Amino acid sequence: MNILFAGSPKSSARILEFLFKKDDISVVGAITQPDKRSGRGKNLIESDVSLNANVLGIRTFKPENLNTQEIKDEISSLEIDFLVVIAYGKIIPEWLLKLPKISPINIHFSLLPKYRGASPIQTSLINGDTETGVSFMQINDELDSGDIYKSFKTSIDQHDNKISLEKKLTDLCIENICQILHDIEFQRLKPIKQDSSIASYCNKLLKTNSLLDFNDKSENIMNKFRAYFEWPGLTFSHNNVPIKIKNLAQVDKQSNDKPGSIYKIDKSGIYVNTMDKMIVITNLQFPNKKTISSNDVYNSYRDFFS
Repeated sequence: MNILFAGSPKSSARILEFLFKKDDISVVGAITQPDKRSGRGKNLIESDVSLNANVLGIRTFKPENLNTQEIKDEISSLEIDFLVVIAYGKIIPEWLLKLPKISPINIHFSLLPKYRGASPIQTSLINGDTETGVSFMQINDELDSGDIYKSFKTSIDQHDNKISLEKKLTDLCIENICQILHDIEFQRLKPIKQDSSIASYCNKLLKTNSLLDFNDKSENIMNKFRAYFEWPGLTFSHNNVPIKIKNLAQVDKQSNDKPGSIYKIDKSGIYVNTMDKMIVITNLQFPNKKTISSNDVYNSYRDFFS
């Protein structure tokens, strides 16, 4: 079975490596996002899929534009049974969807048609969902609306954040992807149309999403902290200084003052009022500084927050 893979982040890279190591699968190429400049030095940074593909010796494509004649000629020369797409980050053009002999497959980290779009993991956490899953679907020309081959469910634990939930979903994908591909190959699995009338959508995250509004329920704040744990993080402003929240807890104590006001500071954390119950900031980071604990805040920054 020949596979052309398309993906970019760490979860995609793990799945690429898994497929590469299977004896009955040949990964003939990997498409990923172009290298991007990042950091103060503006160094070129490769995607995780690019890094893994280089180590594994997989032919890699990093086009800015998938519709140039050069890239069409290069990729069209490959013999592929499946195009497997997992968080690639670009729209797949029609010519590429027609290339595989069997099917173009997209693996989406939600129970479609719920949470079509760019941030299904974060959105499930923000909404306080207790379950999510992985959907294997046939790609069409509309966003995450292709026919579904199969979906697999998993629970969302109250302590899950974006990193832990993404790992859980990646593991679930790895458990099932080979069986799904073989079932499609041998026509044991037929795709079923999504019910678009119940579809919901989620947007790409922006850096501005990180700014915390204390005029919200404590549960919603906790859910945002879990969702934005990896990026863009959760921040608040105090004395005109933007501060990153690195760890957060909810306590069973009703707020008694204006949301955003500080109730107290002790060695266990900064107790902040919200719309209902208090939250406790237990670790934080000032601009261009290391993360510090509540004990450090109490000893060194008590006056700043008073």
